[in-house]
Amino acid sequence: MLTKHRAVLLKIFSALIVFSAWEIAGRIPVSFAFPTFIESISAFWVMLKDGTLLKAYIETLKPLVVGILISAFLGIGLGLWIGLSRVFDWLVSPIFVVMQTAPLAALIPLLVMAYGIGLTSKVFVVCIMAMPVIVLNTAGAVRNTSESLIEMGESFLGTRKDIILKIILPSAFPIIFAGLRLGVSAGFIGAVLAELKITPTGVGDIITYSRSIADYPSMYAAIASIIILAVLFLNVLERIENYFLQGSRKSLIAD
Repeated sequence: MLTKHRAVLLKIFSALIVFSAWEIAGRIPVSFAFPTFIESISAFWVMLKDGTLLKAYIETLKPLVVGILISAFLGIGLGLWIGLSRVFDWLVSPIFVVMQTAPLAALIPLLVMAYGIGLTSKVFVVCIMAMPVIVLNTAGAVRNTSESLIEMGESFLGTRKDIILKIILPSAFPIIFAGLRLGVSAGFIGAVLAELKITPTGVGDIITYSRSIADYPSMYAAIASIIILAVLFLNVLERIENYFLQGSRKSLIAD
């Protein structure tokens, strides 16, 4: 309990350092286009009270949630297949390695040409940003499962299905979830990138419009809000991961 309180206090202290540095940098100022933290937080509350921010996030979350769900299901499935099949690994994994290293923003004009400027293109942007890291982490986790554990399962006459479900997946679970968290982070980047590059809707619209009229506090408030939301998403995923890991540990002790 003491450790948890300490972790929370350290996070609060870290946030205070960042916000204080932001306020000081805005008051110096480091740039005419860099507002203070107080100005940005005031703009945030104004947009929150008049409903601007809520409407924007309804638009932003549509491609983000759909893209993350598709990336999670397909990414984990493909990662498992790559990790279990050497032939499929040679055939498919280079594609995701290239996707992870290539400047995927350059593909956005091609997606617009193929699918237009609607929801489909934005979902594709989220997927191509989020899926590679999920696939490669899952494949690496499966591939690096301890050979001794697999041999032990085979020696107890475990079927291929038993070994996958009872040995490989539980062993790979922490790294799979780490990849999922990284994929969610990349998905947030993809969602905002899509709104900035395809059509200015949602939070991307607030950022673009605020910049065009030199309303920098609103622009920084929108940017900060998407970062805060991403952090909240990642904390929720971390709690879910800890819950499942604790459950698996308890079941192992009971066995």
